[in-house]
Amino acid sequence: MGGIAAIASALGHRVTGSDQNVYPPMSTQLEKLGITLFQGYSAGQLDSNPDIVIVGNAMSRGKPVVEAMLDRGMPYVSGPQWLSEQVLQGRHVIAVAGTHGKTTTTSMIAWILEHAGLSPGFLIGGVPANFDVTARLGGSPYFVIEADEYDTAFFDKRAKFVHYRPRTAVLNNLEYDHADIYPDVAAIRWQFHQMLRMVPQSGRLIVNAADAELARTIAQGCWTPIDTFELRAPGAAGASPAAVVAQGGSRWSAVLAAGMDADRFEILRDGQRAGRLEWNLLGQHNVMNALAAIAAAGQAGVEPAQAVRALSKFDGVKRRMEVRGSVGGVTVYDDFAHHPTAIEATLAGLRTRVGAARIIAVLEPRSNTMKLGVHRDQLARSLRGADQVWFFQPKDLGWNIQDQVALLAGRVNFSGDVDDLAARIASVTRSGDHVLIMSNGGFGGLHEKFLQLLHQRATA
Repeated sequence: MGGIAAIASALGHRVTGSDQNVYPPMSTQLEKLGITLFQGYSAGQLDSNPDIVIVGNAMSRGKPVVEAMLDRGMPYVSGPQWLSEQVLQGRHVIAVAGTHGKTTTTSMIAWILEHAGLSPGFLIGGVPANFDVTARLGGSPYFVIEADEYDTAFFDKRAKFVHYRPRTAVLNNLEYDHADIYPDVAAIRWQFHQMLRMVPQSGRLIVNAADAELARTIAQGCWTPIDTFELRAPGAAGASPAAVVAQGGSRWSAVLAAGMDADRFEILRDGQRAGRLEWNLLGQHNVMNALAAIAAAGQAGVEPAQAVRALSKFDGVKRRMEVRGSVGGVTVYDDFAHHPTAIEATLAGLRTRVGAARIIAVLEPRSNTMKLGVHRDQLARSLRGADQVWFFQPKDLGWNIQDQVALLAGRVNFSGDVDDLAARIASVTRSGDHVLIMSNGGFGGLHEKFLQLLHQRATA
């Protein structure tokens, strides 16, 4: 919603908005744009009689601002619908969907197009370091958007991405998530199917070939040409197109360099070498993100070699393995991971980078799905790559973390207070440690508090 506010402001509208407990980087972005932000949801913020109210999906019946909007008969619309009608109409929309990797892949595509001189518009659920903003109106026919499967608004329970009507759609992966609104993975698959119904024959689907749920989605109906992407076994580089077809290979694939995890790999198109990418990102999941981005950028006319040059200068996304500081030999990372699959992939990527050094994982089970306990049986397994694990125990958690992570006995710790958590972790860290803090929220300022304690220890 902050990105939509930024785009509305760029269109010349006077924009105000409301939220609760807004934290950086969005709070600072809104401040820079001069957008007035009201804390909380009081009815009084509507006294300015706005021409239209754009309603985010965090709003629900019963909130004073929502009841006042309805009682006063004010015109209102959801964020995705407003974006579709006012910004996306007539543009080549490149939408990135999937349970994991949406923000990073969307950022990569936007940067590739920018590097190619195409000046794309974009709306991203994070802050790409290459742009330092989450959204931009852009100056070309291309608009790159993170296509979220979460519901649209209290009055529109379709997935947000149904409104975007992409010409190019990336399908990264599909797992069960958002248990607060979807009963099972089949319900999410149905929403993906609705989006596929809107992609034209002249468009393109970029699909992860290894994802079984995406295969089931495609089987429900597809009217658009598909390019698939995948990781391939070492030694596949240079294989003939005929061999690729015979092996059932994908249009786009990547082969990791011997002994490397993700920082050096070959890009293949139809089995032929299309480029070699060397960069600083971690994890094989980011190799997959890069493949999807290169394939999608091709639909805007960007050749693979040019896309590879752009990605070699891609600086990542804030809160995606972002180094927040290094004090006394202790490196502190901030990551948005909150689903077991993402947690495991993030830890695996970091382990490849740091080798035998100690990794201390710190997790806040904050997402609605995590609070409902849907993924609790997978949680311990996803954290096995860490040497120590620290959990924040929120009071509203509906299940017992300690029972679920018994497999991590001897290396797992718990705290229900952020200040206590910061102090206890600081007391056990030593030079050479890597502290990975994972949350899809602000985590009560834990990163800053922990780094401050490290500074105090270093200067004592």
